[in-house]
Amino acid sequence: MDGYFRLGMVNQHKDLLKPGDSCLGGGYYHFDYTSNRIILDHSSYDFGKPKWHLLEVLKVPSVYRGLRLVYFYDDDCEFDVSQELQIEYYD
Repeated sequence: MDGYFRLGMVNQHKDLLKPGDSCLGGGYYHFDYTSNRIILDHSSYDFGKPKWHLLEVLKVPSVYRGLRLVYFYDDDCEFDVSQELQIEYYD
């Protein structure tokens, strides 16, 4: 299964989906420009925690190439998405 990651004028993971895609969990995100990261955090009220183990590839718009993706669980444990998952960039 592939995961698509899109950023726009939203702040919840579920709002990042393309039409027809399904969400495998989620929460909120924000940009950390100081450390050049996109911080994904906490579980959402309707989808729960991200199910990273179900993804083979995470597809990210090429405009975000160079930004590290990091997920923080509710207990502040860090999952370095950029290190742990295969990421493909698309235009």
